Amino acid sequence: MPFTMLIVDDSRVSRMMLRAYFVEQRPTWHYLEAANGLEAIDLAQQHVLQLVSMDLNMPGMDGLEAGAQIKAQQPNCCIVLLTANIQSSTQERALAAGLHFIPKPITADTVSKILTVAGA
Repeated sequence: MPFTMLIVDDSRVSRMMLRAYFVEQRPTWHYLEAANGLEAIDLAQQHVLQLVSMDLNMPGMDGLEAGAQIKAQQPNCCIVLLTANIQSSTQERALAAGLHFIPKPITADTVSKILTVAGA
């Protein structure tokens, strides 16, 4: 079974940038994309995920809620909240939900940090 990663961000440009950085470092992985939390949950019900990069601020359902729901469905999945919202309360809520926290911007270094956290 291929390693499957889900990239969740309401910005299409952010999803494209993240995917490009990940494909450069992990070209054999299978990549899925979602533009919001509800799409992410739907994809998580259809696929076994090993890694999720989740934005926080999205229309409909935010990344904390979506991440917590995916974590409940797939407890072995590594979910990283990747956001520009670096308030300590956001970090604490992410950790309480079982998510990792890495601040934006999206760079090769950020992707390396995600891969380290994921043990991938």
